[in-house]
Amino acid sequence: MAFYRAWTELLEWLREYAAANDGVKFVKQADFTDYIYRMARPYDLPTTILSASLSTPEDHPVLFVSASQRADVFKKVVLHPFDSHVYRNLKLAPDGVNLAEGPRIFTKEMLFELADGLFRSAVA
Repeated sequence: MAFYRAWTELLEWLREYAAANDGVKFVKQADFTDYIYRMARPYDLPTTILSASLSTPEDHPVLFVSASQRADVFKKVVLHPFDSHVYRNLKLAPDGVNLAEGPRIFTKEMLFELADGLFRSAVA
């Protein structure tokens, strides 16, 4: 659950970035499959969103993010600049609260800096 709470916080940062920047949209790309096919079982994760993006007004994803499925043993969040083969993996930090890239806590400021650079490139 701690991993998915950290994932939910990252999704909120993405929403905040989109709200603060003209020409940027937060777009839910997909829900968790176990939410879609849950039958009558209640859904107990803090979000249903499996993947999302920061996109242009024309719906072109610039930064795509996704989380591991609940059944995955090794949980990670992937930050994938959409027009690039390079991506970043985040895992739950040792503090059990934040996401981390290697030993470094991944912060909202780091996300905003990454998004700023990607949107500057997308516009250029």
